[in-house]
Amino acid sequence: MKCNQGWLDNVRRVISPNVNERPEGEVSAVVLHSISLPPGQFGGDHIERLFTNQLDPNVHPYFATIAELEVSAHVLIRRDGECVQFAPFATRTWHAGRSQWHDGHTLRRELNDFAVGIELEGDELTPYREAQYRSLAAVLHALFDAYPAITPARITSHERVAPLRKTDPGPAFDWAYLRHCLSRCTDG
Repeated sequence: MKCNQGWLDNVRRVISPNVNERPEGEVSAVVLHSISLPPGQFGGDHIERLFTNQLDPNVHPYFATIAELEVSAHVLIRRDGECVQFAPFATRTWHAGRSQWHDGHTLRRELNDFAVGIELEGDELTPYREAQYRSLAAVLHALFDAYPAITPARITSHERVAPLRKTDPGPAFDWAYLRHCLSRCTDG
C-alpha cells in the first residue's frame, strides 16, 4: 500500500464534508479509534453515513442521538480488512475532539490539528480481526513512508488523548500484536 498526494492507493473513497485545513499543515501522529453503529453491531453503511452527514435518525433509536454530529476520520478499517478513506491526510478530520497528549517533548492539545484519525470497525470488548491488524499495519507503513514525522512511537489511542471522555479502541485492541504486525509487514 502506498500513499500518493494524501490518498491511499487502491482504497475505496467516500468523501466526508467534515474536514478543514490543518492550522500548521503538520501531519505527525496517528490516533486509533473504534466505532460500531449501532453500538455492538458490525457491517452496513451506517458509519459511512455518519461521516458524510447522511445518517437517518429513524433507522435505529441510537441514531437519533448522534445523527446531528459532524464527525469524520481519515480511514475506516472494516472487520474484513477493507479500508475506506474519507479525506486526504493533509486535511484535518474531526475525530479526536478535545484532546491532549504528551508526545515525549511537550504537551500537545487538539490532536485533530496534526494527527491522522483511523477508525477500526469494532467495539471495546469484541476482539479485532486479523484482517484489521494486517490492513492497519499496511496503512501505518504507508503513513510512515509518506510522513516521516509519524513513527510507531507516535501512534496513540482515543482513550489516551481523551481519557475522561473516551475508552476506545479499548481492552480488545492488542497493542503488542499491532507491534508484531508492524515489524513483519514491509508491504501492504
